[in-house]
Amino acid sequence: MDSGNDLFIRYLSEAIGAGKAKVALSALGEPASVSVRMNPCKLPASGHFQGKVSGVPWSEYGLMLEDRPVFTLDPLLHAGCYYVQDSSSMFVGHVLRKILPEVHDADGPLRVLDLCAAPGGKTTDAAASLRSVLGDGFLLVSNEVIRSRASVLAANVALWGDPSVMVTSADPAVIGRNEGFFDIILADVPCSGEGMFRKDADSAAQWSEENVEHCVARQRRILADVWPALAEGGLLLYSTCTFNRYENDGNVRWAADTLGAEPYDPEVAPDWPEIIRTEYGYSLVPGFVKGEGQYCAVLRKTGGKSRMKVSGNGRKRANGVLPAGVFSIPVTEIVKGDIVKAVPEVIADDAAWLESAVRTVASGCAAFSRKGKDLVPCADLALSVCLGKDVFPRADTDRKTALRFLHRDTFSLPDAEKGYVMICFEGHPLGFVKNLGNRCNSLHPQERRIRMDIGC
Repeated sequence: MDSGNDLFIRYLSEAIGAGKAKVALSALGEPASVSVRMNPCKLPASGHFQGKVSGVPWSEYGLMLEDRPVFTLDPLLHAGCYYVQDSSSMFVGHVLRKILPEVHDADGPLRVLDLCAAPGGKTTDAAASLRSVLGDGFLLVSNEVIRSRASVLAANVALWGDPSVMVTSADPAVIGRNEGFFDIILADVPCSGEGMFRKDADSAAQWSEENVEHCVARQRRILADVWPALAEGGLLLYSTCTFNRYENDGNVRWAADTLGAEPYDPEVAPDWPEIIRTEYGYSLVPGFVKGEGQYCAVLRKTGGKSRMKVSGNGRKRANGVLPAGVFSIPVTEIVKGDIVKAVPEVIADDAAWLESAVRTVASGCAAFSRKGKDLVPCADLALSVCLGKDVFPRADTDRKTALRFLHRDTFSLPDAEKGYVMICFEGHPLGFVKNLGNRCNSLHPQERRIRMDIGC
């Protein structure tokens, strides 16, 4: 779609005004921005990124990069030290942090749903925000209905390393059957993608009035289907990466009138004139912000079921399988097949109950696999932000060796202890090998290996 298309210009002008639309149209012809968001539990040394680096006003851990590095060849990406995310998308995380005081005193762990979560940018942002406020007292359910995308989401969640995140793959209507379960729902719904034209040429080519109408109807179905799962008084954070008012303010008004809610304004951007205030929310537009396009608004549910209470469901749990001190927080051990996983104790009942009701891809932290009497450490254990200190021998490697590990190439660690060793780069764990002295057997999952030429 040519950005000069008359209908698109009309939609854009309706949403932000004719004068602002001219600025945005000019910016849509410029290169896309590059930004990352650091993992506060795994911060790398300062100066890790080369070239000019600047902060993101609404994200303490967001960074704008002047140039786009080859992220795949950075071991710290694979260690979960940061996530490559558009800076405008980080604004949704800022809004979440603003609304947390409204609901964080819930009875029991806070329950949050990221409904359309793949590939994981908003989920990892939410996980970091929730952990900074609540410790391990939250359950974040990260859902993606398309199963292939759910696998990508689960891998990114595993790299981030927070065991309080549960990955599911369910239609919103299935989740909606769990009435009153969630305190907060993040709904970053599929949209016409106007805000991604600089990054995704297909979005521009597929734009049409009919596609906008299709997206509006789809978004309303998604909201209506999941709505029963939000507890009375709960908050829904609605977002898109588009500009037009039909998918944005129009749907917020529809939800308020139809589903039983009231628009809620947490006044999240008083000091940032570059963020455009709309009737019910906030719009981030290229030409005014450094990032791409994003819209965000909040609704408070005014009726429906009160918050669901959950008690133990009688699921058989393991006792004493995990070695002492493996985790820095109290966990519940659960055996599933040959895998022993650990779920933070405070959310174990909530996670088990939901796992029985919704198709679950991953929950807690896969800690060990059992092979006879032996416990073999799982890759996810090395990446967990709740891994205890000095549990395994560590081998701090140079970049070349770290990439060879991630590529699943052969190498040796003649000076390291024999047995299971945690491979690290710049102090950050990447995974495990079994060191035999003359060679190492890799425990890095095949599906996570770097497939491009590493140049080593």
